[in-house]
Amino acid sequence: MILFIEHWIGYTWLALFIIWVLAGVLSKRTAQAQTGTSRLFQAGLAFIGLMLIFNFNNWFVSGWLTSRITPREAPYVLGGAILTIAGILFSLWARAILGSNWSAAVTIKENHTLVRRGPYQIVRHPIYTGFLLGLLGTSFVYGFARCFIGVLVTGSGILAQVADRRAIYGAALRPAISGIPPAGACAHSLRFVTAAVT
Repeated sequence: MILFIEHWIGYTWLALFIIWVLAGVLSKRTAQAQTGTSRLFQAGLAFIGLMLIFNFNNWFVSGWLTSRITPREAPYVLGGAILTIAGILFSLWARAILGSNWSAAVTIKENHTLVRRGPYQIVRHPIYTGFLLGLLGTSFVYGFARCFIGVLVTGSGILAQVADRRAIYGAALRPAISGIPPAGACAHSLRFVTAAVT
């Protein structure tokens, strides 16, 4: 069972990637986007993080990065697989709720709308939360130090993208926030401005 899960967990992420790319075709046209430099920096961190987690081309075969953090036992591997699937499904739910407002880069779309339903009522950045939860689960499946470090590196890239989202979306979505009643304005503006198109 452990070998089966270790083998197929990567294909689960591949399926998510294919769904993500196909759904991206349906996005609205971009009106404003983040700089190429910040996008390249974030993509670089994500690439390094994913290399550490999935060990493409077997770059990491010896050294401290290949030491086990979690034992290769069914509870850890199965628990990690469940966490991975839960994270992926949470991200897909958030992506479906965003619909055509979604974009891979930090952008403002034409006729952009503020999303405050579904998973956006639960956490500020449900797509990122789902990804990190899934990657953490995958780290438990594989169990190596490099995997957990990869989650931290990927998380750093996500934090950089969150900062870009705050800068770009803050001013652009202020009119949408102005219609929220005063009692909930503070919580909603802080929580949902940055979550509008994650």
